Amino acid sequence: MPELRLNLVTREWVIIATERAKRPIDFKEYRETRTIPSFLNTCPFCPGNEYKTPQEHFRLSAEEGWKIRVVSNKYPALNPQGEKHRSSDVFKRFVTGVGIHEVIVETPVHNLSIAQMDLRDVQDLIRVYQSRFINAHNDPRIEHAIIFKNSGEGAGTSLEHPHSQLIATPVVPIQFRDRVQAAMHFFDDTGECMFCSILRKEREEGTRIIIDTDNFVTFIPYAALSPFHTWIFPKRHSASFTSIGEDEIKDLSFHLKTLLSKVYYGLDNPDYNFVVRSSRPQDSANLYCHWYLSIVPRVTRTAGFELGSGMFINTSLPEKSAEFLRAARSD
Repeated sequence: MPELRLNLVTREWVIIATERAKRPIDFKEYRETRTIPSFLNTCPFCPGNEYKTPQEHFRLSAEEGWKIRVVSNKYPALNPQGEKHRSSDVFKRFVTGVGIHEVIVETPVHNLSIAQMDLRDVQDLIRVYQSRFINAHNDPRIEHAIIFKNSGEGAGTSLEHPHSQLIATPVVPIQFRDRVQAAMHFFDDTGECMFCSILRKEREEGTRIIIDTDNFVTFIPYAALSPFHTWIFPKRHSASFTSIGEDEIKDLSFHLKTLLSKVYYGLDNPDYNFVVRSSRPQDSANLYCHWYLSIVPRVTRTAGFELGSGMFINTSLPEKSAEFLRAARSD
């Protein structure tokens, strides 16, 4: 019998389609082998082609050249210049499209994924994420910032070279606002952070846990919206990603690299997205929100039912998906 499970964080119902459920191994895509070079002379993100990118905002130097670069997006969604103005009447409301759109070039090596990076390089990347997130929120025009990664065409990327992005907007997106409201209601009803409560319950059950260390837990939620949809939760309550200390940076890097390695080897390197879901730095001490990192392997497609209903159909049991990833290789 199928189950309908409510995802408390997103407030979305998920149909766990037990009668259509696949084995986790069935989601593994056996792709045609293609050799990706470590350097591509036409790639704007490869060393020596720095002149092909827009303004550089940050560079982490290496003994030879650089390790990480942050540049403006060549085709930004928002304009970094100008003032923020609001206008509204009964039917029309708008805000000038000012904001920040940056590309974080994760490595000078064209074919090096996070799953294959040295752990110290992943730590550097997390530090850059934190620094750019803080920098974005120093702009008084900015109300919300998102750090995300699209890996592969199926996840929405147009450039193969490993990179992440930051977009900072002059408004708070409704999705984030709704989740904050849900967290506030939960706190009003229980006196407890919803995310801390979810984390405690997941650790008590244990069946959906993939990695559990001193500072973080990686798990597939009870009502995962899609197969292998995974969350990395900090154990220490904080509403903002910017509050993490050095030990937490090292531990988060371990979780992210290990999880992506398991996905890489266990599911044959599928396309994926990840997003850092976080409040502003100035909100880090609030009691009801809790930042986290969400990873979504693109092993299924959203179709008409999801678009028409706002509900999701997950054809993989979260408990079985977690069991599969726990056992997957993570070199």
